[in-house]
Order: sequence, then C-alpha cells, then structure tokens
Amino acid sequence: MANSSIGPGFLTQTSVFTQQLLTSFGFVILVSVLLDIGAQLNTWRVLTMSELRAQDLSNQLLPGLGYFLSFLVIIGGFAFNIGNIAGCGLGVNVLTGLSFEQGAVISCVVALVLFWIKEVGKMLDGFTKILGTLKILLTLIIAFAAHPPLAQAVHHTFLPEQISATAIVTIVGGTVGGYITFSGAHRLLDAGIKGKENIRTIDRSAVSGVIISTLMRFILFLAIVGVVQKGVSLDKDNPAATVFASAAGQVGLRIFGVVLWSAAISSVVGAAYTSVSFFKTFHPVFERHERWCISVFIVLTTLIFVAVGKPKELLILAGAVNGLILPIALAIILVAATQKRLMKNYSHPLWMQVAGWLVVAAMSYMGWVSLVKIWSA
Repeated sequence: MANSSIGPGFLTQTSVFTQQLLTSFGFVILVSVLLDIGAQLNTWRVLTMSELRAQDLSNQLLPGLGYFLSFLVIIGGFAFNIGNIAGCGLGVNVLTGLSFEQGAVISCVVALVLFWIKEVGKMLDGFTKILGTLKILLTLIIAFAAHPPLAQAVHHTFLPEQISATAIVTIVGGTVGGYITFSGAHRLLDAGIKGKENIRTIDRSAVSGVIISTLMRFILFLAIVGVVQKGVSLDKDNPAATVFASAAGQVGLRIFGVVLWSAAISSVVGAAYTSVSFFKTFHPVFERHERWCISVFIVLTTLIFVAVGKPKELLILAGAVNGLILPIALAIILVAATQKRLMKNYSHPLWMQVAGWLVVAAMSYMGWVSLVKIWSA
C-alpha cells in the first residue's frame, strides 16, 4: 500500500487542495485518516469474519442488495479508472511532451498488452517495486528541499484556519472509497486470512496500510506547501509536476514522470480487474469472458478520457464520487455485522459499530454539503 499510495489521484488531489488550503490541509489529512481507519477496520473485519465477499454478504442480507452494491462499486471503479488513464496521460506528457490524450491511448495499449501477456506483467511488477521505492525517496528529498513551514503546518493540522468538506470527501474517497477497501478485504479472503484466529493480523493490516499511506500524504503535503509559499504557481493541468520540477529540477521532473506513469498503469489493470470481479459471479457469461470484460472496461475508460480531457478535474472527480459511495457501502456492511446468521458466531464490537456509524454520518453530511456547493456553483 505504501508503494501504490502515491498514484496519480493521490498526487493531484493533494496538490490541488494544498494549494487551496495551504497549511490547513493538514487538518484535512488528520480528519481523513480517522475516517479511513473507521471505514477500513469495520469493512475488513466484517468481511473476513463472515468469510463472504461484499456482494455475496449483501445479497444474503437482502436479496438484490449485492447487485445494488456492485453497481455502486463498478461506477466508482469506472470513475477511478478514467482517473488512472488520465494519470497515464500526465506521465507520458511529462516524459515525451505528447498530449494527455495521446499518452492515454498509448498507455491503454500498453495496459492491454500487460494484461494479456502475463510474462510482461510479471516483469513490470518487479520494475514497479523499484520505482515505488524511488518514488517514496524522491518525495522525501523534495519535502526536505522545499523547506516547508513545519511548525505552522503542525499547528494548523490541529487548529485550521479554513476547512473544506469537499477536500475531506475527496481524500477519503481516494483512499478507502469505492472498490479500494473491498479489494483489500477480498485479497485477504483469497489468501485464506479469515476467521477469529486471524483478527489481530486483519486489524493490523487494515490500520497500518492507512497510516503508512497517510504519512506519505503528509510528506507530500509539506513539499507542496514549501513550494507554493515560495510563490511558485502550480501548473493548472498537472500541478504535482510543478512541485517536483521546482524542488528537484529537470531530473526530478523526469523521475516524477516515470513513477507517475508506472503507478497509473498498474492501477489501470488493478482497478479494472477488481471492478469486473464484482459482477463476474452474477452470471456464468461474465466469468467465462472475464478477460474480455476487463479489456472492454479499460478501452471504455480510455475513450471517455480522450473525449472529455481535463485530467486534473477527472482525478479530483474520481475521489469525490467514491467518497459519496462510501457511506452507503459502509452502512450495508454495518447492518450485515448485526446479523448472527451471516457472521459465523462472531460478535462485532459495539465500539467498532459506533465508530463505523460515525463515519457514515460524517461522510453523508460532508458529501451533501459538497453536492450543494457544486450544484450552487
């Protein structure tokens, strides 16, 4: 999770909202990590104790509910994948100067090759791990080079000068919204990590993944604040690129392009695979033609990005959409947790139930505020 945390959505969302809120964005990160942990801890615990995938648990709770949840998750995954394709376009643009749309089309072809030719995909997995480590080190170096106002950032993390509900919804949605939190729980089920004997391992995985991701976001936030407060104006289409170029020059910019593209291209295949997994069990035809469904998913998201453009806006929208889906999905999980017939003699703790419903209430309220703001604008 640490390696994949700084993807295209992560970079763009953090850059845009830090530019808007400056050091007060630290408060957004603080609130987001609490909401992230509340959502992910409940979801992973309930799914692994019930030993059922989210859509199957929902259908057993109420016939047809699993189809509704899958529909929401697929919409969120579709939005995310358009954002991932946009991130690929941004990466290719930094490296070659080609347009975002041309970069997206090239990346779509590469993603399909990686998906269909497993040997190439395995080679990229190893390469991505090296690039992921490089990405984290580069972010740390840039944070030091930018000389951010550390004391002010810490102060405003707890006592912000301004608060943005839209930023919180988007950041939470980009971290644990939509398919993301379910895919982690589903991977645990696939690995056989389930049942009461694995509770400590499950909880530790859920919490540590969120905390590591949040630490990386805070480091990036400090780097962006340092650059912005020097009077540097971020590029309107690729704001994160300006941060890396300003702090590390052309070499830093090129490295940024490589790591951005590698994170985005692996996410394209991963998001498509997970989204399709939510409906492939509903009818044999989907399972029989799973590879073609995933390929169509990738191609459609690319076509939409090429038609719409605006990579920055799409990356922000992807997080916001999944942030709006989160309270509905989490509410379904929490209701299922109260049904003994589904939970295999497991009793979900009251404090976790309360924490989960607080996340549902907070995300519902902030999502509504964000929608009203967008509608008014």
